[in-house]
Amino acid sequence: MTAYLAPIGLLFLSNIFMTFAWYGQLGAVSRPMWLAIVIAWGIAFFEYCLVIPANRIGYGVYTAAELKTLQEIVTLVIFAGFAVFWLGERLTVNHLVGFGLIAAGAFFIFKGPIAA
Repeated sequence: MTAYLAPIGLLFLSNIFMTFAWYGQLGAVSRPMWLAIVIAWGIAFFEYCLVIPANRIGYGVYTAAELKTLQEIVTLVIFAGFAVFWLGERLTVNHLVGFGLIAAGAFFIFKGPIAA
């Protein structure tokens, strides 16, 4: 059971770091670009410390396509919360429809081969 859940938990944590590394600087655009890059690289180090174990643990129970799909779904969930709470943006129906279509794609990744 741990092999199924640990990758998901680690992906959630890693995506929090990566979202801040990539988009956190948008809340402080007055900082010099070089400083934003250095800070982002420092934050991204911790993301890598979590995502590498997530993929290594998860690869035994998930396929590479399933792991990537999990990562994308987790990224959308984390980013949606980040955009609302950190950047002060609002989610629209268009966002929800787009996320729903991505979730539909994830369904087919996890469903397995469709008989032709």
